[in-house]
Amino acid sequence: MGADDLAVTSTPIPGLLVVTLPVHRDHRGWFKENWQREKMVALGLPDFGPVQNNMSFNARRGATRGIHTEPWDKFVSVATGRVFAAWVDMRAGESFGATFSIELGPETAVYVPRGVGNSYQALEDGTLYSYLVNDHWRPGLAYPALHLADETAAIDWPIPLDAPEVEISEKDHHNPRLDEVTPVAPRRTLILGGGGQLGRALAAAFPDAEVADRATLDVADPAALAAWPWAEYDTILNAAAHTAVDAAEEPEGRRAAWAANAAAPAALARIADEHGLTLVHYSTDYVFDGEPRDGGHAEDDPVAPLGVYGQSKAAGDLAVTGARRHYVLRTSWVIGEGGNFVRTMRRLAEGGVSPTVVADQVGRLTFTAELARATKHLLETRPAYGVYNVTNGGAPQSWAQIAARVFELSGRSADDVTPVSTEEYGAGRSMAPRPRFSVLSLEKITATGFEPVDAGEALEAYLAE
Repeated sequence: MGADDLAVTSTPIPGLLVVTLPVHRDHRGWFKENWQREKMVALGLPDFGPVQNNMSFNARRGATRGIHTEPWDKFVSVATGRVFAAWVDMRAGESFGATFSIELGPETAVYVPRGVGNSYQALEDGTLYSYLVNDHWRPGLAYPALHLADETAAIDWPIPLDAPEVEISEKDHHNPRLDEVTPVAPRRTLILGGGGQLGRALAAAFPDAEVADRATLDVADPAALAAWPWAEYDTILNAAAHTAVDAAEEPEGRRAAWAANAAAPAALARIADEHGLTLVHYSTDYVFDGEPRDGGHAEDDPVAPLGVYGQSKAAGDLAVTGARRHYVLRTSWVIGEGGNFVRTMRRLAEGGVSPTVVADQVGRLTFTAELARATKHLLETRPAYGVYNVTNGGAPQSWAQIAARVFELSGRSADDVTPVSTEEYGAGRSMAPRPRFSVLSLEKITATGFEPVDAGEALEAYLAE
Protein backbone atom coordinates (compact mmCIF):
# COMPACT_ATOMS: atom_id res chain seq x y z
CA MET A 1 0.00 0.00 0.00
CA GLY A 2 1.03 3.57 -0.57
CA ALA A 3 0.68 6.62 1.61
CA ASP A 4 -2.35 7.73 -0.36
CA ASP A 5 -4.35 4.55 0.31
CA LEU A 6 -5.85 5.81 3.57
CA ALA A 7 -9.64 5.59 3.17
CA VAL A 8 -12.78 5.88 5.27
CA THR A 9 -15.94 3.98 4.27
CA SER A 10 -19.39 3.75 5.82
CA THR A 11 -21.25 0.64 7.02
CA PRO A 12 -24.91 -0.38 7.49
CA ILE A 13 -24.68 0.95 11.07
CA PRO A 14 -24.95 4.76 10.99
CA GLY A 15 -21.72 6.39 12.12
CA LEU A 16 -19.73 3.13 12.23
CA LEU A 17 -16.80 3.75 9.86
CA VAL A 18 -14.15 1.41 8.48
CA VAL A 19 -10.69 2.93 8.05
CA THR A 20 -8.23 1.37 5.60
CA LEU A 21 -4.70 2.03 6.89
CA PRO A 22 -1.59 2.14 4.69
CA VAL A 23 0.94 -0.40 6.05
CA HIS A 24 4.56 0.05 4.95
CA ARG A 25 6.49 -3.25 4.96
CA ASP A 26 10.10 -4.27 4.48
CA HIS A 27 12.36 -7.11 5.69
CA ARG A 28 12.32 -5.69 9.23
CA GLY A 29 8.54 -5.72 9.58
CA TRP A 30 6.01 -2.93 9.01
CA PHE A 31 4.99 0.59 10.01
CA LYS A 32 1.61 2.33 10.01
CA GLU A 33 0.03 5.54 11.26
CA ASN A 34 -2.63 3.94 13.44
CA TRP A 35 -4.26 7.27 14.35
CA GLN A 36 -3.66 10.37 12.25
CA ARG A 37 -6.12 13.06 13.24
CA GLU A 38 -5.58 15.55 10.42
CA LYS A 39 -5.78 13.05 7.56
CA MET A 40 -8.61 10.98 9.01
CA VAL A 41 -10.83 13.92 9.93
CA ALA A 42 -10.34 15.30 6.41
CA LEU A 43 -11.73 12.00 5.08
CA GLY A 44 -14.85 12.17 7.26
CA LEU A 45 -13.86 10.57 10.55
CA PRO A 46 -15.32 12.51 13.52
CA ASP A 47 -12.82 14.60 15.46
CA PHE A 48 -13.73 12.63 18.57
CA GLY A 49 -10.87 13.70 20.86
CA PRO A 50 -9.46 10.47 22.37
CA VAL A 51 -8.16 10.71 25.94
CA GLN A 52 -7.24 7.10 26.74
CA ASN A 53 -5.51 4.29 24.83
CA ASN A 54 -6.26 0.71 25.91
CA MET A 55 -4.60 -2.56 24.89
CA SER A 56 -6.22 -5.99 25.16
CA PHE A 57 -3.81 -8.94 24.78
CA ASN A 58 -5.31 -12.28 23.78
CA ALA A 59 -2.92 -15.13 24.49
CA ARG A 60 -4.77 -17.79 22.52
CA ARG A 61 -6.89 -18.10 19.43
CA GLY A 62 -10.57 -18.17 20.32
CA ALA A 63 -10.60 -15.51 23.02
CA THR A 64 -13.97 -13.78 22.55
CA ARG A 65 -15.05 -10.50 24.16
CA GLY A 66 -18.26 -8.46 24.08
CA ILE A 67 -20.81 -7.35 23.11
CA HIS A 68 -20.13 -4.19 25.17
CA THR A 69 -21.68 -0.73 24.75
CA GLU A 70 -19.42 1.55 26.78
CA PRO A 71 -20.54 5.21 27.02
CA TRP A 72 -17.92 6.66 24.70
CA ASP A 73 -16.70 6.66 21.11
CA LYS A 74 -13.94 4.20 20.20
CA PHE A 75 -11.31 3.77 17.52
CA VAL A 76 -10.41 0.07 17.39
CA SER A 77 -7.52 -1.60 15.60
CA VAL A 78 -5.13 -4.54 15.79
CA ALA A 79 -1.43 -4.18 16.57
CA THR A 80 -0.50 -7.84 16.05
CA GLY A 81 -2.50 -10.85 14.90
CA ARG A 82 -6.03 -10.84 13.50
CA VAL A 83 -9.55 -10.70 14.90
CA PHE A 84 -13.09 -11.15 13.70
CA ALA A 85 -14.91 -8.06 14.93
CA ALA A 86 -18.67 -7.53 15.13
CA TRP A 87 -20.89 -4.61 16.12
CA VAL A 88 -24.56 -4.29 17.04
CA ASP A 89 -26.38 -0.95 17.09
CA MET A 90 -27.88 -0.61 20.58
CA ARG A 91 -29.08 2.99 20.12
CA ALA A 92 -32.74 3.91 20.23
CA GLY A 93 -34.07 4.47 16.74
CA GLU A 94 -34.64 2.81 13.40
CA SER A 95 -31.18 1.21 13.28
CA PHE A 96 -31.55 -0.55 16.67
CA GLY A 97 -30.31 -4.13 16.25
CA ALA A 98 -28.42 -3.52 12.98
CA THR A 99 -25.18 -5.53 12.76
CA PHE A 100 -21.89 -5.36 10.92
CA SER A 101 -18.80 -7.59 11.02
CA ILE A 102 -15.37 -7.61 9.44
CA GLU A 103 -11.96 -9.23 9.89
CA LEU A 104 -9.37 -6.85 11.29
CA GLY A 105 -5.62 -6.99 10.82
CA PRO A 106 -2.99 -4.25 11.03
CA GLU A 107 -4.31 -2.73 7.79
CA THR A 108 -7.87 -1.99 9.06
CA ALA A 109 -9.37 0.04 11.90
CA VAL A 110 -12.95 0.95 12.81
CA TYR A 111 -14.50 4.04 14.39
CA VAL A 112 -17.30 2.99 16.75
CA PRO A 113 -19.78 5.67 17.88
CA ARG A 114 -21.22 5.71 21.38
CA GLY A 115 -24.18 3.38 21.70
CA VAL A 116 -22.91 0.70 19.30
CA GLY A 117 -22.01 -2.60 20.96
CA ASN A 118 -18.46 -3.76 20.27
CA SER A 119 -17.10 -7.34 20.22
CA TYR A 120 -14.32 -9.43 18.71
CA GLN A 121 -12.84 -12.92 18.53
CA ALA A 122 -9.08 -13.54 18.29
CA LEU A 123 -8.17 -15.57 15.21
CA GLU A 124 -4.49 -16.03 16.09
CA ASP A 125 -2.48 -16.65 19.24
CA GLY A 126 -0.81 -13.56 20.69
CA THR A 127 -3.31 -11.06 19.24
CA LEU A 128 -3.02 -7.49 20.53
CA TYR A 129 -6.19 -5.43 20.18
CA SER A 130 -6.02 -1.65 20.66
CA TYR A 131 -8.70 0.99 21.20
CA LEU A 132 -8.70 4.73 21.70
CA VAL A 133 -11.62 6.18 23.68
CA ASN A 134 -12.76 9.76 24.30
CA ASP A 135 -13.68 9.38 27.97
CA HIS A 136 -11.86 7.93 30.97
CA TRP A 137 -12.72 4.50 32.31
CA ARG A 138 -14.00 4.60 35.88
CA PRO A 139 -14.38 1.76 38.39
CA GLY A 140 -17.96 0.58 38.76
CA LEU A 141 -19.03 1.97 35.39
CA ALA A 142 -22.24 0.28 34.19
CA TYR A 143 -23.26 0.05 30.55
CA PRO A 144 -25.52 -2.08 28.30
CA ALA A 145 -24.24 -5.38 26.94
CA LEU A 146 -25.60 -8.06 24.63
CA HIS A 147 -25.20 -11.84 24.66
CA LEU A 148 -22.63 -13.02 22.12
CA ALA A 149 -25.04 -15.70 20.87
CA ASP A 150 -28.07 -13.41 20.54
CA GLU A 151 -30.37 -14.91 17.95
CA THR A 152 -31.55 -11.57 16.55
CA ALA A 153 -28.07 -10.25 15.93
CA ALA A 154 -27.11 -13.69 14.58
CA ILE A 155 -23.37 -12.98 14.40
CA ASP A 156 -21.60 -15.63 12.32
CA TRP A 157 -18.59 -16.26 14.56
CA PRO A 158 -15.82 -17.98 12.54
CA ILE A 159 -14.97 -20.11 15.58
CA PRO A 160 -18.30 -21.42 16.97
CA LEU A 161 -18.95 -20.16 20.47
CA ASP A 162 -19.28 -23.71 21.77
CA ALA A 163 -15.91 -24.79 20.33
CA PRO A 164 -13.34 -25.99 22.93
CA GLU A 165 -10.85 -23.23 22.08
CA VAL A 166 -13.34 -20.40 22.61
CA GLU A 167 -12.89 -18.54 25.90
CA ILE A 168 -15.61 -16.20 27.15
CA SER A 169 -15.71 -14.41 30.50
CA GLU A 170 -18.28 -15.48 33.07
CA LYS A 171 -19.81 -12.00 32.92
CA ASP A 172 -20.27 -12.15 29.13
CA HIS A 173 -21.97 -15.55 29.46
CA HIS A 174 -24.80 -13.83 31.36
CA ASN A 175 -25.41 -10.80 29.13
CA PRO A 176 -29.08 -10.33 28.07
CA ARG A 177 -30.67 -10.95 24.68
CA LEU A 178 -31.60 -8.03 22.45
CA ASP A 179 -35.29 -8.04 23.41
CA GLU A 180 -34.22 -7.50 27.04
CA VAL A 181 -31.87 -4.62 26.31
CA THR A 182 -32.92 -1.04 27.04
CA PRO A 183 -31.83 0.97 23.96
CA VAL A 184 -29.16 3.58 24.54
CA ALA A 185 -30.79 6.99 24.60
CA PRO A 186 -29.13 9.68 22.49
CA ARG A 187 -27.19 12.38 24.23
CA ARG A 188 -29.22 15.53 24.65
CA THR A 189 -28.93 19.18 23.81
CA LEU A 190 -28.79 21.58 26.76
CA ILE A 191 -30.09 25.13 26.34
CA LEU A 192 -28.64 27.57 28.88
CA GLY A 193 -30.36 30.89 29.49
CA GLY A 194 -33.73 29.34 28.76
CA GLY A 195 -35.65 32.20 30.36
CA GLY A 196 -34.47 34.85 27.87
CA GLN A 197 -35.74 35.85 24.45
CA LEU A 198 -33.22 33.69 22.61
CA GLY A 199 -33.55 30.80 25.03
CA ARG A 200 -37.28 30.60 24.37
CA ALA A 201 -36.74 30.61 20.60
CA LEU A 202 -34.11 27.88 20.89
CA ALA A 203 -36.47 25.77 23.00
CA ALA A 204 -39.08 26.03 20.25
CA ALA A 205 -36.55 25.06 17.56
CA PHE A 206 -35.11 22.17 19.62
CA PRO A 207 -38.17 20.61 21.27
CA ASP A 208 -36.23 17.58 22.55
CA ALA A 209 -33.60 19.72 24.30
CA GLU A 210 -33.39 20.24 28.02
CA VAL A 211 -33.85 23.89 28.96
CA ALA A 212 -32.08 25.38 31.98
CA ASP A 213 -32.62 28.88 33.32
CA ARG A 214 -30.49 30.56 35.96
CA ALA A 215 -32.44 28.94 38.78
CA THR A 216 -31.75 25.50 37.29
CA LEU A 217 -28.10 26.06 36.42
CA ASP A 218 -26.25 29.28 37.16
CA VAL A 219 -23.43 29.33 34.60
CA ALA A 220 -21.54 31.82 36.77
CA ASP A 221 -21.41 29.31 39.65
CA PRO A 222 -18.33 27.02 39.28
CA ALA A 223 -19.69 24.52 41.81
CA ALA A 224 -22.98 24.18 39.93
CA LEU A 225 -21.13 23.65 36.65
CA ALA A 226 -18.88 21.01 38.22
CA ALA A 227 -21.86 19.07 39.58
CA TRP A 228 -23.85 19.00 36.33
CA PRO A 229 -24.06 15.55 34.55
CA TRP A 230 -22.33 16.63 31.34
CA ALA A 231 -21.85 13.05 30.11
CA GLU A 232 -25.58 12.99 29.27
CA TYR A 233 -25.23 15.74 26.63
CA ASP A 234 -23.56 16.27 23.29
CA THR A 235 -24.41 19.92 22.60
CA ILE A 236 -24.59 23.09 24.68
CA LEU A 237 -26.48 26.13 23.38
CA ASN A 238 -25.28 28.94 25.60
CA ALA A 239 -27.83 31.74 25.47
CA ALA A 240 -27.06 32.78 29.05
CA ALA A 241 -25.60 36.28 29.30
CA HIS A 242 -25.61 39.53 31.24
CA THR A 243 -27.15 41.93 28.72
CA ALA A 244 -27.80 45.02 30.84
CA VAL A 245 -25.47 47.23 28.82
CA ASP A 246 -25.79 50.36 30.95
CA ALA A 247 -25.75 48.54 34.30
CA ALA A 248 -22.52 46.80 33.27
CA GLU A 249 -20.72 50.14 33.66
CA GLU A 250 -21.47 50.15 37.41
CA PRO A 251 -19.32 48.19 39.90
CA GLU A 252 -21.88 45.49 40.66
CA GLY A 253 -22.97 45.23 37.04
CA ARG A 254 -19.36 45.04 35.89
CA ARG A 255 -18.72 42.03 38.12
CA ALA A 256 -21.92 40.34 36.94
CA ALA A 257 -21.09 40.98 33.28
CA TRP A 258 -17.61 39.51 33.54
CA ALA A 259 -18.87 36.49 35.47
CA ALA A 260 -21.67 35.63 33.02
CA ASN A 261 -20.13 36.82 29.74
CA ALA A 262 -16.47 35.86 30.15
CA ALA A 263 -15.79 33.47 33.05
CA ALA A 264 -18.83 31.27 32.39
CA PRO A 265 -18.12 30.76 28.64
CA ALA A 266 -14.49 29.95 29.50
CA ALA A 267 -15.69 27.30 31.94
CA LEU A 268 -18.14 25.91 29.38
CA ALA A 269 -15.34 25.70 26.79
CA ARG A 270 -13.26 23.60 29.20
CA ILE A 271 -16.26 21.40 29.93
CA ALA A 272 -16.99 20.98 26.22
CA ASP A 273 -13.45 19.77 25.56
CA GLU A 274 -13.40 17.49 28.58
CA HIS A 275 -16.64 15.75 27.56
CA GLY A 276 -16.40 16.01 23.77
CA LEU A 277 -19.36 18.39 23.44
CA THR A 278 -20.21 20.94 20.78
CA LEU A 279 -20.53 24.41 22.29
CA VAL A 280 -22.69 27.01 20.55
CA HIS A 281 -22.23 30.47 22.04
CA TYR A 282 -24.03 33.71 21.16
CA SER A 283 -22.19 37.00 20.92
CA THR A 284 -22.83 40.57 19.84
CA ASP A 285 -21.91 43.47 17.60
CA TYR A 286 -20.77 45.28 20.76
CA VAL A 287 -17.40 43.51 20.48
CA PHE A 288 -16.60 46.00 17.69
CA ASP A 289 -15.90 49.73 17.95
CA GLY A 290 -18.60 50.73 15.48
CA GLU A 291 -16.28 52.21 12.88
CA PRO A 292 -17.83 51.74 9.42
CA ARG A 293 -16.54 48.84 7.31
CA ASP A 294 -17.37 48.17 3.66
CA GLY A 295 -19.75 45.22 3.64
CA GLY A 296 -19.98 45.18 7.43
CA HIS A 297 -17.80 43.71 10.16
CA ALA A 298 -16.35 40.35 9.14
CA GLU A 299 -15.80 37.51 11.57
CA ASP A 300 -12.04 37.98 11.60
CA ASP A 301 -12.10 41.75 12.15
CA PRO A 302 -10.18 42.74 15.30
CA VAL A 303 -12.44 43.24 18.31
CA ALA A 304 -12.32 46.69 19.93
CA PRO A 305 -15.26 47.01 22.35
CA LEU A 306 -16.23 50.42 23.69
CA GLY A 307 -17.81 49.43 27.00
CA VAL A 308 -17.82 46.77 29.71
CA TYR A 309 -20.59 44.73 28.14
CA GLY A 310 -18.71 44.47 24.84
CA GLN A 311 -15.41 43.84 26.61
CA SER A 312 -16.82 40.96 28.64
CA LYS A 313 -18.49 39.46 25.56
CA ALA A 314 -15.27 39.73 23.54
CA ALA A 315 -13.41 37.90 26.30
CA GLY A 316 -16.05 35.17 26.26
CA ASP A 317 -15.74 34.82 22.49
CA LEU A 318 -12.01 34.31 22.73
CA ALA A 319 -12.44 31.69 25.44
CA VAL A 320 -15.03 29.75 23.45
CA THR A 321 -12.90 29.68 20.30
CA GLY A 322 -10.37 27.68 22.32
CA ALA A 323 -12.80 24.73 22.43
CA ARG A 324 -12.31 22.11 19.72
CA ARG A 325 -15.99 22.00 18.72
CA HIS A 326 -17.42 25.47 18.83
CA TYR A 327 -19.71 27.81 16.95
CA VAL A 328 -19.79 31.46 18.02
CA LEU A 329 -22.79 33.25 16.51
CA ARG A 330 -22.28 37.01 16.51
CA THR A 331 -25.49 38.93 16.12
CA SER A 332 -27.05 42.37 16.55
CA TRP A 333 -30.26 44.08 17.64
CA VAL A 334 -32.02 40.95 18.89
CA ILE A 335 -35.83 40.83 18.88
CA GLY A 336 -37.84 37.96 20.36
CA GLU A 337 -40.48 37.08 22.90
CA GLY A 338 -40.27 39.58 25.74
CA GLY A 339 -39.36 43.22 26.21
CA ASN A 340 -37.50 44.66 23.22
CA PHE A 341 -37.24 47.73 20.98
CA VAL A 342 -39.92 46.70 18.50
CA ARG A 343 -42.47 45.96 21.21
CA THR A 344 -41.68 49.27 22.89
CA MET A 345 -42.25 51.15 19.64
CA ARG A 346 -45.51 49.28 19.03
CA ARG A 347 -46.70 50.16 22.55
CA LEU A 348 -45.79 53.83 22.05
CA ALA A 349 -47.53 53.91 18.69
CA GLU A 350 -50.69 52.41 20.13
CA GLY A 351 -50.49 54.75 23.13
CA GLY A 352 -50.38 57.91 21.03
CA VAL A 353 -46.79 58.75 21.98
CA SER A 354 -44.43 60.34 19.45
CA PRO A 355 -40.90 59.33 20.46
CA THR A 356 -37.41 60.58 19.63
CA VAL A 357 -35.22 57.75 18.34
CA VAL A 358 -31.51 57.55 17.54
CA ALA A 359 -30.78 57.93 13.83
CA ASP A 360 -26.97 57.61 13.69
CA GLN A 361 -26.66 53.98 14.85
CA VAL A 362 -27.00 51.61 11.89
CA GLY A 363 -27.44 47.85 11.78
CA ARG A 364 -29.87 45.02 11.11
CA LEU A 365 -32.52 43.47 13.31
CA THR A 366 -32.07 39.84 14.26
CA PHE A 367 -35.18 37.94 15.23
CA THR A 368 -34.59 35.12 17.67
CA ALA A 369 -36.35 32.67 15.36
CA GLU A 370 -33.69 33.48 12.75
CA LEU A 371 -30.89 32.88 15.25
CA ALA A 372 -32.45 29.56 16.21
CA ARG A 373 -32.83 28.60 12.55
CA ALA A 374 -29.16 29.42 11.90
CA THR A 375 -28.15 27.36 14.93
CA LYS A 376 -30.09 24.38 13.63
CA HIS A 377 -28.54 24.83 10.19
CA LEU A 378 -24.98 24.83 11.55
CA LEU A 379 -25.56 21.79 13.75
CA GLU A 380 -27.17 19.84 10.91
CA THR A 381 -24.74 20.75 8.12
CA ARG A 382 -21.61 20.94 10.31
CA PRO A 383 -19.46 23.45 8.41
CA ALA A 384 -16.05 24.28 9.86
CA TYR A 385 -16.13 25.24 13.51
CA GLY A 386 -15.56 28.92 14.21
CA VAL A 387 -17.23 32.32 14.40
CA TYR A 388 -20.25 33.12 12.20
CA ASN A 389 -22.14 36.39 11.90
CA VAL A 390 -25.92 35.88 11.96
CA THR A 391 -28.54 38.61 11.48
CA ASN A 392 -31.60 38.96 9.35
CA GLY A 393 -30.86 40.12 5.82
CA GLY A 394 -31.71 43.20 3.81
CA ALA A 395 -30.47 46.77 3.78
CA PRO A 396 -29.05 48.15 7.05
CA GLN A 397 -31.24 50.70 8.82
CA SER A 398 -31.06 53.06 11.77
CA TRP A 399 -33.10 52.64 14.93
CA ALA A 400 -35.16 55.65 13.84
CA GLN A 401 -35.96 54.07 10.47
CA ILE A 402 -37.05 50.85 12.15
CA ALA A 403 -39.19 52.77 14.63
CA ALA A 404 -40.83 54.66 11.78
CA ARG A 405 -41.67 51.39 10.04
CA VAL A 406 -43.17 49.99 13.23
CA PHE A 407 -45.33 53.10 13.48
CA GLU A 408 -46.50 52.67 9.88
CA LEU A 409 -47.37 49.04 10.49
CA SER A 410 -49.24 50.12 13.62
CA GLY A 411 -51.40 52.63 11.72
CA ARG A 412 -49.42 55.74 12.67
CA SER A 413 -47.41 58.11 10.48
CA ALA A 414 -43.67 57.56 10.17
CA ASP A 415 -43.35 61.30 10.76
CA ASP A 416 -44.47 60.75 14.34
CA VAL A 417 -40.96 59.42 15.03
CA THR A 418 -38.38 62.18 15.47
CA PRO A 419 -34.79 61.23 14.50
CA VAL A 420 -32.05 62.43 16.87
CA SER A 421 -28.31 61.91 17.31
CA THR A 422 -26.87 59.62 19.93
CA GLU A 423 -25.58 62.67 21.79
CA GLU A 424 -29.00 64.32 21.79
CA TYR A 425 -30.72 61.16 22.97
CA GLY A 426 -28.14 60.55 25.71
CA ALA A 427 -28.18 64.08 27.14
CA GLY A 428 -28.87 63.83 30.85
CA ARG A 429 -28.85 60.01 30.80
CA SER A 430 -26.25 57.62 32.24
CA MET A 431 -25.55 55.46 29.20
CA ALA A 432 -22.82 53.06 28.15
CA PRO A 433 -21.16 53.77 24.81
CA ARG A 434 -22.82 52.10 21.82
CA PRO A 435 -21.28 51.21 18.46
CA ARG A 436 -22.60 53.52 15.71
CA PHE A 437 -22.03 50.92 13.01
CA SER A 438 -23.38 47.47 13.86
CA VAL A 439 -23.68 45.97 10.38
CA LEU A 440 -22.27 42.44 10.26
CA SER A 441 -21.11 40.79 7.04
CA LEU A 442 -23.18 37.71 6.22
CA GLU A 443 -20.92 36.26 3.54
CA LYS A 444 -19.56 33.44 5.70
CA ILE A 445 -22.91 32.11 6.90
CA THR A 446 -24.47 32.35 3.43
CA ALA A 447 -21.53 30.38 2.03
CA THR A 448 -22.72 27.44 4.16
CA GLY A 449 -26.08 27.46 2.38
CA PHE A 450 -27.99 29.55 4.91
CA GLU A 451 -30.12 32.32 3.42
CA PRO A 452 -31.12 35.01 5.96
CA VAL A 453 -34.71 36.20 5.89
CA ASP A 454 -35.07 39.90 5.04
CA ALA A 455 -35.34 41.93 8.24
CA GLY A 456 -38.22 44.02 6.88
CA GLU A 457 -40.26 40.92 6.03
CA ALA A 458 -39.48 39.41 9.42
CA LEU A 459 -40.57 42.65 11.13
CA GLU A 460 -43.93 42.60 9.37
CA ALA A 461 -44.48 38.96 10.33
CA TYR A 462 -43.46 39.63 13.92
CA LEU A 463 -45.89 42.52 14.32
CA ALA A 464 -48.66 40.56 12.63
CA GLU A 465 -48.28 37.86 15.27
